[in-house]
Amino acid sequence: MKYAVIAAGEGSRLSQEGIQVPKPLVEVGGEPLIDRLIRIFMDNDGQEIVVVCNENMPEVRVHLCHLAQDVCRERSVSLQIVETRTPSSMHSLYKLRPWLKDSDFCLTTVDTFFHEKEFKQYVDGFKNALKNDIDAWMGVTAYVDDEKPLYVETDETLRVTGFYDLPHQGCSYVSAGIYGFRSIAFETLERCIQRGEQRMRNFQRALLTSHLNVRAFAFGPVFDIDHVADIAKAEDFLVQQNSFQ
Repeated sequence: MKYAVIAAGEGSRLSQEGIQVPKPLVEVGGEPLIDRLIRIFMDNDGQEIVVVCNENMPEVRVHLCHLAQDVCRERSVSLQIVETRTPSSMHSLYKLRPWLKDSDFCLTTVDTFFHEKEFKQYVDGFKNALKNDIDAWMGVTAYVDDEKPLYVETDETLRVTGFYDLPHQGCSYVSAGIYGFRSIAFETLERCIQRGEQRMRNFQRALLTSHLNVRAFAFGPVFDIDHVADIAKAEDFLVQQNSFQ
């Protein structure tokens, strides 16, 4: 399985609130966000992982290089690092195209914090979805934590029928920042780039107008680590989940 992480943002809100390290290196439960994702990916059949990070944050690249030499090499996992600056997450995904265009893959943003066991269920579901001609496997959640959530409309089978910036009738979920794609999705992404689109949510809308088969997988609470308070919420969530194991 191929995995990718978008970690090219500025993390400006965290830095304004006094966090001194780049967002990918922010720790929850004593583990940097990027380390947690890579570990979870490796635990879920990750054979190749590609991370796009901000070229103005060399400490992230250095950290990833150490991971590639130590943890990933030990587990025979390829870790590719792409340094760039992009105007949006959609453009960051486009920068990953050379590594992902010929395969199915799972993608997350670096600040997405979810339950590990649910992610395994998501990956298993994605593998089954690929056998049933589903083109995109969207992680969604009924827990609204984002400042500007993308509301997701689904039918009774969890087929996605719409993406909305504002609360909309029929929307029980918001996007969780977790995506599974067939390589065919890059054809839609290419058209979005050519049209000058700027946001990941516009790419998701374009998947529907391209008549691709887009389905949702419902997670429990999923947190976006955008503020210092989000770190505390994720810490509490982690403690609660560990207490049930």
